[in-house]
Amino acid sequence: MTDDVRIASTRKYTGRVISLDVDRVRFPDGTTGELEIIRHPGASAVVPFLSDPTGADPQLLLLKQYRYAANGTLYEIPAGRLEPGELPERCARRELLEETGCTASSIVPLTSMFTTPGFTDERIHLFLATGLTRGEAKREADEFIEVETVALSSALKMIESGEINDAKTALGILFAAGFRAGR
Repeated sequence: MTDDVRIASTRKYTGRVISLDVDRVRFPDGTTGELEIIRHPGASAVVPFLSDPTGADPQLLLLKQYRYAANGTLYEIPAGRLEPGELPERCARRELLEETGCTASSIVPLTSMFTTPGFTDERIHLFLATGLTRGEAKREADEFIEVETVALSSALKMIESGEINDAKTALGILFAAGFRAGR
């Protein structure tokens, strides 16, 4: 955000994951107003393929993860927030290892997305991982995860039916499927 748009900013809250600012801004028509903005350091997420993503109905890993805010479990791809100074690819590799126990011989960037630009500056960088080697997961204390192997065709049906309703996961899988189709 350029300084000619933000007139003033007041920090209202700083937490472990997010901060809340109230910004006084100049809108495109010249008027001004206040906006509440959740500041987030950004994150990376990775679509991990167990088999060749260009092969017939490749296998990928999904997490079935408990999420308090969603009041239950969600199917997700491995993801996590960027540490200070951490590059997005490094974060993707770290989260893949922590949440699934896997390392990848190749991680390719897919795209970056804003999660909810109406109130947060959070941007998630999406990657595709291949050449997985299984190891031991190193989950955080508040992560309750089951790792499931799913065929790409099944994951696409899960998106279509609403069984996968996490935005980063749906976009990552759809982008990976499009990436695969484009080869």
